[in-house]
Amino acid sequence: MTLGSETSTRRVVAIVQARLSSQRLPGKALRPLNGRPLLGHVVDRLRQAQGLDDVILATSSEPSDDPLAAFAGTESLRCYRGPLEDVASRVLQAAMSDGADAFVRISGDSPLMDPQIVAWAVKLFRQEWPDLVTNVATRSFPKGQSVEILKTATFRSVLRDFETPEDREHVTPFFYRHAARFRILAFSRKQPLESLQLSVDREEDFQRVERLIGMMNGSSASYGLDDIIGLLPDQGRPGVEA
Repeated sequence: MTLGSETSTRRVVAIVQARLSSQRLPGKALRPLNGRPLLGHVVDRLRQAQGLDDVILATSSEPSDDPLAAFAGTESLRCYRGPLEDVASRVLQAAMSDGADAFVRISGDSPLMDPQIVAWAVKLFRQEWPDLVTNVATRSFPKGQSVEILKTATFRSVLRDFETPEDREHVTPFFYRHAARFRILAFSRKQPLESLQLSVDREEDFQRVERLIGMMNGSSASYGLDDIIGLLPDQGRPGVEA
């Protein structure tokens, strides 16, 4: 499908959520992972995703997250700082401060995020311009490969309707509970791998990801999901379907 001029000029940015006060693995965002801070791996991969106009770090305004802001400065990475607990407001303000028409919500604990999955989601979004593109409405991708793209205007209009603290912490549950109100475009894997853990939530996750990166030749950011699956025993190589 050929993109119209209006659609192709709309600004879509990736917003990475990160903080250093994680309860289960404090400081993980800047913990060295094969010689590069974990967050650096996330940024490296997002910068390879076609269709994105920029990558922005959204962290808190708490002093505990000053090192994240400093890291952003060394990486020429735009940084927005907002409420620690109200992640939804923080992400929205980051998008609005950039003038973004839509934003890709990415967790900062996803150092193996496949740029091609992000690019695929952005392409779907630019073609259809829905309220939400998602691969987690029904989980079929591994944890650590979650992609949600939200139209900024829609998100801004419904933020005041959020019903629980979890809505503001996890950003998108409201959309799935009230799916009839929105135009949602979901995409999935033909062969689900929802049980595969590729995000970093606990110490054992960090060790697993570190071993995987240690098995990679050359730039680890060049390894997509299928390449990573190929490093694991007894895993198939399923594709993507919309």
